Amino acid sequence: MSIQEKTRFTVGDLATQSGCKVETVRYYEKAGLMPDPPRTEGGHRIYSLDHLKRMFFIRRSRDLGFPVEQVKALLRFIDEPDHACGEVRGMAMLQARTIQEKIDDLKRLQKALTTMAARCKGGNYSIDDCPILDALFK
Repeated sequence: MSIQEKTRFTVGDLATQSGCKVETVRYYEKAGLMPDPPRTEGGHRIYSLDHLKRMFFIRRSRDLGFPVEQVKALLRFIDEPDHACGEVRGMAMLQARTIQEKIDDLKRLQKALTTMAARCKGGNYSIDDCPILDALFK
């Protein structure tokens, strides 16, 4: 049965189909990202295709580096559609700047490590003369 044919999911099905763990689904529920699903008479959660679509949205947002609170804000744009697209664009641009800052930081770290490694002769020299270890003390 394809995803489109299936309309009801257990928490395990939802986790599998969305590429998450069951614990992640439950975490997103507790964090307020997922609406409470209806329950069976036995108390088991039953999720819909809308829940699965929302999980895909959350996963993609998280993959793009949005923190949980910002994902919650993005979901409010869907749940309360009286917002303008420009608000979403602003969040996306802010996230892009945040990612660029992280990239810049990583490039600085890479340069520092490359410089340290270039000072090292390698081979069987004494560890007492290792310029990398010396640099880490500074």
